[in-house]
Amino acid sequence: MRHQVIPVTAFAQNCSILWCDETKEAAVVDPGGDIEKLVAFINQQQLHVKQVLLTHGHLDHVGATADVASAYNVPVIGPHQGDAFWIDNLAQQAQMFGFATPNNFTPTTWLNDGDVVEVGKQSLNVVHCPGHTPGHVVFYHQASNRAWVGDVIFAGSIGRTDFPQGNHQQLIDSICNKLWPLGNEVEFICGHGPNSTFGKERASNPLVGDRVTGRA
Repeated sequence: MRHQVIPVTAFAQNCSILWCDETKEAAVVDPGGDIEKLVAFINQQQLHVKQVLLTHGHLDHVGATADVASAYNVPVIGPHQGDAFWIDNLAQQAQMFGFATPNNFTPTTWLNDGDVVEVGKQSLNVVHCPGHTPGHVVFYHQASNRAWVGDVIFAGSIGRTDFPQGNHQQLIDSICNKLWPLGNEVEFICGHGPNSTFGKERASNPLVGDRVTGRA
């Protein structure tokens, strides 16, 4: 599995394009906007987009979803149905964040904890990690020890929980009980900012590190 991170929108959201090296089949993860940047890279690499994958329903992660899905005639997979209210209210989100109103969409398939998504001959395990939003999911590629975590956790921080239906304790539990067991060596690509590993965050994250949570 190969990937390329392409920051999009004024929020510098880390959209990722994943593809199977053998088949060139690709998925676009969290296309928040700036579709022209995504299309340029896809064309450059001669990739065959087969699906859009969403970690959660916030506008900076889904704003160009309808456009990408339409351009490539592909399904929208995810997030968990707990985020349906976010996706159903894209216009209100756009007004709240100062974005242009995006085209509406409805996910083709909602995801649940334990589901598996195929990208070419590669498999992504779905981990439901509520807290930042109720329907947030993480995509974990076991073969490369890499995870796409959206806004669950960042290098040195964690996701906000002050939006509607956010839950701080639920987010902590998701990180400690769902992500840490995947292994310290797992590198994660987050929704904003640089990559890190679960091991680094367990050692030093001031909000969810082992010393803070009592796991040291």
